[in-house]
Amino acid sequence: MSDVSVFLMPAGFRYGAVRAGLKASGRPDFAVIVADVAASAAAVFTANRVSAAPLQVDKEHLAATGGRVRVVAINAGNANCAAGQAGLDAAYATCRSAAAVFGCAAEEVFPSSTGIIGVPLPWEKLAAAMPGLAADLGAESDHFQQVAEAILTTDLVEKTAFARVVIDGREVRIAGVGKGSGMIHPRLVAAVPHAASHATMLVYIMTDAAVEPAVLQGMLERAVEVSFNRISVDGDTSTNDTVLLLASGVSGAVVEAGNVEAISKFGTALGQVATSLARQVVADGEGAQHVVELEINGALTDAEAVVVAKAIAHSPLVKTAWAGCDPNWGRLMAAIGNSGAAIDPQRIDIWFGEQRICRDGGRAAEFEGEAVAAAHAYLQQPEYSIRIELNQGAGSCVFWTTDLTAEYVSINADYST
Repeated sequence: MSDVSVFLMPAGFRYGAVRAGLKASGRPDFAVIVADVAASAAAVFTANRVSAAPLQVDKEHLAATGGRVRVVAINAGNANCAAGQAGLDAAYATCRSAAAVFGCAAEEVFPSSTGIIGVPLPWEKLAAAMPGLAADLGAESDHFQQVAEAILTTDLVEKTAFARVVIDGREVRIAGVGKGSGMIHPRLVAAVPHAASHATMLVYIMTDAAVEPAVLQGMLERAVEVSFNRISVDGDTSTNDTVLLLASGVSGAVVEAGNVEAISKFGTALGQVATSLARQVVADGEGAQHVVELEINGALTDAEAVVVAKAIAHSPLVKTAWAGCDPNWGRLMAAIGNSGAAIDPQRIDIWFGEQRICRDGGRAAEFEGEAVAAAHAYLQQPEYSIRIELNQGAGSCVFWTTDLTAEYVSINADYST
């Protein structure tokens, strides 16, 4: 596998972006990813019961095509959510327009939206921009980068990741692009039953491997569970969260059920890309000054370890202590106890990096004097880890989150005005 920061473009896809006039800034706000032929597709979507119109359309289209996508149409600046029938009409109209311009069935179009909730989507602007967009598509890294820039909302940086793996003597490439900064606590679930197959986090991953939709879906779900479902900036799950995986098959390398080696190699590379993008989302969290890796060990199950991690990551008291670089481990203890997971308070141990802070549920004897100052200095780093041993069982997880700052409050107090 290769470095996730090196541009490696999988064959079979073209990209482009334009200014459609949705963003008040006048920056590019409409992007497309076009497969040369219908690509195998797998997707997961937000578990939020208030779900944006394009997600409903996406699920319908994936079911209708048996998991095939030709065009991904992504707009920023408008979430197309909570707009009633007008929102659905706009999503369907966008698909019809894309189908006419790019020469495919409307059901082969996968719309996505991100931006302000509750504002009607002026789909006519997207339709008007499509012919020019189609004329300027390209398969090179600069075209891919156009997509990365156009889909941003409150993000400060673009997010991309890449991997390369050899399967049966053929090189397979994977490229991912995403956005996300605020309203980040993805809870992603499958688009359709396997038999048929959070601002916001949007992720699109392309590969030139040959993978049938059902196999692709299983691998995507496994990768998402330990990457995008293991991050949180503010604990709010978006109405529009989407992760889409497309496979063009152009490389000729077949990844199929029963080929354990191919499944393992491709799954590892896919996980590498997904984890990189997930961590980039956290690092670009709105107002974030610190990225915190939580390592939870010794829970009864992995699921209980995640419950503990989320209780910590979503505690305003914990997050504001991190913002002030305050080694207030008592707040961690309170969050753990409030998580609902099975614990014994007298068996909990906590480390800030390599420094032990809590032993057997109480202040570690060595956490005095200079050790406290060292802990404070450790928490001043832009990235650090906190390890918690529950000593209850074999369950564990790694989870990434951020602090909570005054800048986050400012960004979201003024978001729509």
